[in-house]
Amino acid sequence: MINVSVNGYGTIGKRVADAIVQQPDMKLIGVSKTKPNHEAKTAVDKKYPLYVVKGAEESFSGVGFEVEGTIEEMIENSDIVVDATPSGVGFENSKLYKKFEVPAIVQGGEKEDSVECSFNARANFETSVGKKLVRVVSCNSTGIARLLTPIEERYGIDRARVTLIRRGADPGQPSKGPINDVILDPVYLPSHHGPDVKSVLPNINIDTLALKIPTTLMHVHVVNLSLNKSADKVRMCELLSKESRIHMVALREGIKGIAGLKELALDVGRPRGDLWENCVWEESISVEDKEVYLFQAIHQEADVVPENIDAIRAIMDECSCKESMDLTDRTIGMGLGR
Repeated sequence: MINVSVNGYGTIGKRVADAIVQQPDMKLIGVSKTKPNHEAKTAVDKKYPLYVVKGAEESFSGVGFEVEGTIEEMIENSDIVVDATPSGVGFENSKLYKKFEVPAIVQGGEKEDSVECSFNARANFETSVGKKLVRVVSCNSTGIARLLTPIEERYGIDRARVTLIRRGADPGQPSKGPINDVILDPVYLPSHHGPDVKSVLPNINIDTLALKIPTTLMHVHVVNLSLNKSADKVRMCELLSKESRIHMVALREGIKGIAGLKELALDVGRPRGDLWENCVWEESISVEDKEVYLFQAIHQEADVVPENIDAIRAIMDECSCKESMDLTDRTIGMGLGR
């Protein structure tokens, strides 16, 4: 049994904690919060042991939240930590993990050169075995790596060009994002996503551009691939359909946009309306000889959750990539209409 703690119980942390308790080979030691807000109450209601910054115990107990101990105590009792704190904080926290000699996973907001390696389950699971500090790449990079890996394995990719149409902010971030604008993010090429994908797929020749638009729902990617071998639409659809973390949006579903995908997630009872899968519109796939075009959507709050679970097993050297992905997918309920 792997004893896991989650440092930071926010957008990603609360989802990862929920996934950990579903794993038969993991035990959730606890979660941490810096403020006694509604997310802290959710953790308490779920009976997740709550740990806080040293000296903040009274601010939590004063509003009726039972505190298990300090963050340092949580780390000391863990085999591994998933750090889901805001960008930049994870790197600062890594000094604490090193002090207690506990391996840790940080999120895509941390810099590539601040960790031993970057992680995507489908692309480079084995690279993280035995490492002490691993970064799960960002939501967009996770989605791109999932898509490109099987295509690279089957056909080889000469060049990938991806335009990212990004949500302006997460639903719980009303102070962020454009209100009535489309922002070039950044103006120059490439955006940071291309280099980020190369941190897990170093041999991929990829260019990325990014725009921010006034929505909070999901990201959309416009993908163009130049392959090394000829392909056709039927075989491309068959290839992607076999990937457990890619949902092929069929024409019969009548879903033309991201609002429909979120509605689908809610209709099938997904917690928080989460979509852990890449959603690739089958109708959008166009293949002409060695050129491929398609649209896919990525739920920024959810797609890295299974990757964090797999990263735990990779670092602890518990099982193979396939065994881990199969177990993660089965326990969290991966697959829309499978």
